[in-house]
Amino acid sequence: MKKTAKLVSLAVALFAGLSGTAQAEGFKTGADIVSSYVWRGSDIGNSPAIQPALSYTFPGTGVILGGWGSYAIDNNSATRYKEVDLYVTLPVGPFSATVTDYNIVTDTSRAFDFSTTGPNTLEASVGYEKDNLSLLAAINIGGVDYNHAKYLEAGYKFYNKDGYTAKAVAGAGNEVEYAPTKGNGFNLVNLGITVSKDRFSGSFVYNPDTEKSNLVFMASF
Repeated sequence: MKKTAKLVSLAVALFAGLSGTAQAEGFKTGADIVSSYVWRGSDIGNSPAIQPALSYTFPGTGVILGGWGSYAIDNNSATRYKEVDLYVTLPVGPFSATVTDYNIVTDTSRAFDFSTTGPNTLEASVGYEKDNLSLLAAINIGGVDYNHAKYLEAGYKFYNKDGYTAKAVAGAGNEVEYAPTKGNGFNLVNLGITVSKDRFSGSFVYNPDTEKSNLVFMASF
């Protein structure tokens, strides 16, 4: 359930690509290589990762249907982290509504098992992006939903010069998915800054709840 590398992972790494930004009609594919997979303040997989993406934008409507994955390069405890996510996004002006199926792949899991013991978490989210400001509100609505865990995030691009851009992100979440240390209630779990140029970016991410930090390098192709 872990998505990088949207800008402080894809939220540094996937969400940034979905939140209200127009996408050309038709198919789009690509991949990111990340030094570590950090999603909403948490390091996932404890390994560098390859993160492929495939999407189709329907002509005339702007509706995006896509898939995104993360595959750890190193094995940890004889298990290589694998994730395959599917999403559909409906853009409305600066807003976007997205439903995402996060699927953590194991040798025994089934792809579309939405039971409380299955590998899938279903999330509904609303994003807003205009000028330099981006906002996100998300809630788990199915599968392993962690008591309908919620996440809020705000981002602001504060630098754009000589081909470099810099964006700051602050995110808060509740329940065990986002704040395992402090328990119930909202806690800051994702503070970070991402500096990008061309297809490369570097992100510093700090999780105040776990008191852990990560420095992430990402190359996009």
